[in-house]
Parts: sequence; C-alpha cells; structure tokens
Amino acid sequence: MKAPPRLQSLIEEGLIDTVVRQLMSGKEAMVFVVRSGDNTLCAKIYKEAHHRSFRQAVDYTENRKVKNSRSARAMAKGSKFGRQEQEAAWQSAEVDALYRLAAAGVRVPQPFNFHDGVLLMELVTNAQGDAAPRLNDVRFTPKDACTHHATLVAEVVRMLCAGVVHGDLSEFNILLAHLPGPDGEAGQEGPVIIDLPQAVDAAGNHHAQRMLLRDVANLRDFFGQFAPALLTTQYGPEIWSLYQSGLLGNETPLTGRYAPEQVDVDMQAVLREIDDARDEEAARRLRMAAAA
Repeated sequence: MKAPPRLQSLIEEGLIDTVVRQLMSGKEAMVFVVRSGDNTLCAKIYKEAHHRSFRQAVDYTENRKVKNSRSARAMAKGSKFGRQEQEAAWQSAEVDALYRLAAAGVRVPQPFNFHDGVLLMELVTNAQGDAAPRLNDVRFTPKDACTHHATLVAEVVRMLCAGVVHGDLSEFNILLAHLPGPDGEAGQEGPVIIDLPQAVDAAGNHHAQRMLLRDVANLRDFFGQFAPALLTTQYGPEIWSLYQSGLLGNETPLTGRYAPEQVDVDMQAVLREIDDARDEEAARRLRMAAAA
C-alpha cells in the first residue's frame, strides 16, 4: 500500500522498506504493519492532541519529568512551544515505558526505534503469524481464564517492581500471542501487554494506587466472566499493601486475599479536630462580619 505521509520519512531514512497494511486505528494512534529487511514490524503513529479522544489527564501526567528546564517552564505556561514539548513528552512516555519494562522481563512488545513521532516495535503474532487478537475478541475455558489471569497478575507485579503502573489495563490492550518456548521447544499462547502512553511512575504519582487497583480489578472482572471464582479475589489491595511495605518482589507468593489492618481510632483526637474546625469557622464568620 502507499505509505502514509507520517511513514514516508522512515522510508527515506532507511528505517523501513514498505508499508504492508493498516492494522488498527485507536483513540491515540494508528498502527501499521511494515517491512524492514526480512523483518515484519509494527509502526505506531501517534495522533496529534486535537485528534485524540484520549486526553492527557493530570492523573497520568503528574510528576512526569522533563529534562530541559526551558521546556518545563514552557509547558507550565502553556505556550505554543510548551504544548509542542508536552506533546513530545507524551509520545515518548510509551517508548520509555516499553524499554524499561522489556528490560525488566515484562511481556510487552520489543521496541526498536522512535523517529518523528512514530514508534517501531515488534509485531505481536499468533501461531499462524497473523496479528494476535485482543483478549476481548477471545472466549476462554475456566482453566485457561485462570491461567491467563495468574500470568497477568504476575506481570502487574513485575511492572510494579520495575516502578511502573500501566494505568489503563484491560482486555482491550492485552494481546493473546504465540510465545516461543525455550531452546526451540514448542511455544504456547500467552498474554502480551500493549498501549502504554498513559503509564505512570509508581512512586511519584499520587494516583498510582488507584490506577493499579483499577487495572487489577479490570483483569478480575474480565476473566471472572469465564471463571467466576476469580470474582472474589483481592489481588489489587494485596499487591499494593506488599509494595508499600517493601515486601513485594517478582517471586512473592500471592493469595488473592486481603484483610485491611484494624486501626484503633482515637476518638478524643477526632473530637478535637471537629472542635478546632468549628472554632476556625466561627472566627472566619466574625472576620467577615467585621469587614462588612
């Protein structure tokens, strides 16, 4: 097919040879199958901000670092240059997360290059070599649902141990891929996590806990359709509690059960807080009356 304008520069730079077909068009990007030498890759073209339905919410962009202080000031001011820099930072967020997670052994597509707003990465395929389906397009037996759920919970833990929370994990951005076995052995089907531009830093984002709990709940609710026993599990709170306590590792055994600690409430302290708030409100009203 004819190369879209955004991919033409990659052809001119020799990064890809041809464009095979469009794979999908999502809320923040279009994805194409491309050829580079003997390799078939995936080219993700990020949509410009005014064309995206997914907004750069404060929840996701909080505490994202910008190395250049001039860029940081411009982004804070909201100038034209600042908006351009914010767009560049948004696009590079997935690239950074993919390299970080791939190095940590998380099941994500292998990234290869990022050029002119286009991410080149591994094309995730099924056993026949075709593009792998999303989980929402597949039906599972109870046994397979439990197996894949356990795998993905372990991947969430691995991501968290690498300091990353996906932030938008669901059956719509997980692929069921053919994974090669070790030493040439026959492979098997397994999940691969995609779509990471909204990934957040676990330690530096105040919303990370809420996002992780939502990610894990999404997995529970989806696979619970096929294996109802999963619907009573509490892996999200258990994982976050272990993480906060410094006890979470890639091999930490999980139970799926969580009982929050019972903390004795100091009622006297609560009453003092109420009295202080009441006194402050009375004083405020007196000041307002005096100024009237």
